[in-house]
Amino acid sequence: MDDVRTRLIRTHTPRDPEAVAVALHGGGSRGDRVPVSPAQLSVLRMVPVAARLARTGGRRLAVRRLLNSARGWSGRPTPVDDARWALDQVTDELGDVPVALVGHSLGGRAALLAADDERVRSVVGLATWLAPDDPVGALRGRDVLLVHGDADRVARIGPAEAVASRLSTTTRAGLVRVRGGSHSMLRHHDDFDGLAARWVASTMLGDPPGPTLGRILEAGERSVEV
Repeated sequence: MDDVRTRLIRTHTPRDPEAVAVALHGGGSRGDRVPVSPAQLSVLRMVPVAARLARTGGRRLAVRRLLNSARGWSGRPTPVDDARWALDQVTDELGDVPVALVGHSLGGRAALLAADDERVRSVVGLATWLAPDDPVGALRGRDVLLVHGDADRVARIGPAEAVASRLSTTTRAGLVRVRGGSHSMLRHHDDFDGLAARWVASTMLGDPPGPTLGRILEAGERSVEV
């Protein structure tokens, strides 16, 4: 991809990382091919998510934030194309390290749709916006977590529940329902950010999942409420 507006920001770079997490932002369209601004709220929302990933992963996990080529999901390249570009950049820089994709809203959608790449081992979708006809594959061999607020009025929880349930028949996957959580994730940011970081640390680095995620990863539950 030659679009210079697509950027990958280095949040955390240990000397010899065992894995890398790439944070994907959301953000609706503001017209045809409007550039992404580093100051837009949907981009800024991923800054604390990336920081939480870095703190939890420590010296074992590299963290990057992707800024898409344009806002929203109109025209090409799409956010999925941008995510695939980011995977190539990570491979060029860090070599053959496994990747976790962590996305919010449309970024969660892009993470799920780009997770068929063999370099992706783990996926987290936060308040994921999904279309009914999104071709999310079986994603065998990946670990997939969706965290969604039951008060989300932008991306209703139903599609996320359906995708998590379907994926759980072929891979380790589940949904955490956040009581009172909204699309911005601000009031319950510790649940959203903390669960994302713990999922990546557990599935990518072998850290203990904790009681909530252990119900999905160890007990095989498909849905948990916090």
